[in-house]
Amino acid sequence: MKKWNWREGQRARRRHGHRHDWHRGDRHRAQDEPRYGHNEAGPSFRASQRSSDEDQSSSSSSSKASSAAPELPGFYFDPEKNRYFRLLPGHNNCNPLTKEQLQEREREKQRSKMLTEDDKARKKAPRAGLNTSLLLQKRQLGLLPENSYCRLVHEVKVSGMRRHRLEVQSTDNSNPNTDNFRLIVGDSACERVFTVNDVSHGGCKYGIMNFSGCSKGSLSVEMCDNLYFTNRKVNSICWASVSHPDSHVLLCLVGMADTPGCVSLLPASLFSNSNPDQPGMLCSFKISTAWSCAWCLNPQADKTFSTGLSRRVIVKDAETGRTQTYSVSSDVLAQQFALRVPVLFNGCRSGEIFSIDLRQRGRRDHSWKASRFHQESAITSVRILQDENYLLAADMLGQIKLWDVRVMKAVQQYKGHYNEHTYLPIHVNEPEGLLLAVGQDCYTRLWSLKDGHLLRTIPSPHPAAKDLIPSVVFSSQLGGRRGLPGLLMAVKHDLYYFPYNTDYQEGGEQQAGC
Repeated sequence: MKKWNWREGQRARRRHGHRHDWHRGDRHRAQDEPRYGHNEAGPSFRASQRSSDEDQSSSSSSSKASSAAPELPGFYFDPEKNRYFRLLPGHNNCNPLTKEQLQEREREKQRSKMLTEDDKARKKAPRAGLNTSLLLQKRQLGLLPENSYCRLVHEVKVSGMRRHRLEVQSTDNSNPNTDNFRLIVGDSACERVFTVNDVSHGGCKYGIMNFSGCSKGSLSVEMCDNLYFTNRKVNSICWASVSHPDSHVLLCLVGMADTPGCVSLLPASLFSNSNPDQPGMLCSFKISTAWSCAWCLNPQADKTFSTGLSRRVIVKDAETGRTQTYSVSSDVLAQQFALRVPVLFNGCRSGEIFSIDLRQRGRRDHSWKASRFHQESAITSVRILQDENYLLAADMLGQIKLWDVRVMKAVQQYKGHYNEHTYLPIHVNEPEGLLLAVGQDCYTRLWSLKDGHLLRTIPSPHPAAKDLIPSVVFSSQLGGRRGLPGLLMAVKHDLYYFPYNTDYQEGGEQQAGC
């Protein structure tokens, strides 16, 4: 039997004066036609060449046919094979072909293509006509202010970053890391990075990696001796300055079964056997189901931290144990303290963003909310800029907005971020004028903080998965004072470095040049 061809059918109907695709008689004839089985290909889709189309090339006719291919219920059109295939239901077949699999295949194809482009030495400029030579020429002619020149140079450098895999040194080199990274958080100097890894038998382990850089931009990584294991989930992390800057780490641990949740304040020296100093203050607070935490660096609220819980905010003094509880109407998923004043900004599951002035502790009503505004979905991250009149907020609709806190109005939006239901942080680097975020699709995106222009999209080195979302750290001096700006990415059990300098050397060569 001759297979049905939709293009010939359309032409035949036009010759007979039919204006509609289906009539009653056509439907009866369609019911009499035998249907295709599960393992057979669907209707063929090959462009027939008629006398009026003989002067056109076969390539143009096939591309035109594929672009005009109609959607048929229960079938999908493969443009490469130029034909229809049947979509299987997925519950009664060993090798089902579903829309989800087709979409995943397309995403993986796109990721592989972007990885190939990313490995090339010359990359696409972040803006049209933007390159280092042109910027330098404009600067020398006085056509470009210094601030704009520095910002645009950083944009060019970011577009040229290339991926390098880092080898993590450890005292036990016979036991390499095979546990997937879940979260990495750098300290203020980016010489240490606190890591959380998922353990295969359940729970997680956490520790500290030490980074050291040299003037040529090379980076070495060493894992601390002591790793701590827990059967509880780590919800949130932040560095705390108790005895000196970044002396401790604040952890929010979720309870599991008979093990209650808590908030632990751990000294960073606890993770190294070679440190002769005393571990310092070590304490744990019985605070269950803490979604977020933040440490205050303002002298008026010294050694104070906060935790965001279900419909509550707890502010506690780590030394005296004094506690202040604020009741709110939603779960608090994100927090950060301002530096100049003791004000805590909170982001809620309801989309509300509000601030708490710790100097108004005596008020029992909601007048302690210094400012209050909303986004359309659950807030996953809040970041205060150095000006402290502006705040960045990201939500579970993939929206990232810059808010003017004084007028409680969004003044800038950063488009392209993808998130539907995942707790994802955002990262700000004001010296370079950059905003970074990793999406639920496992792509790392960088925007210009000033105008919201998307500068670069970095694909994950591994196939996208819900449990393989990369965690990143960006710093102006990654590895300390001798380091250079760069991006650190942890995904699966691998660690990658994206340096500014294009002549980065891996292995022993980089150590010899330091």
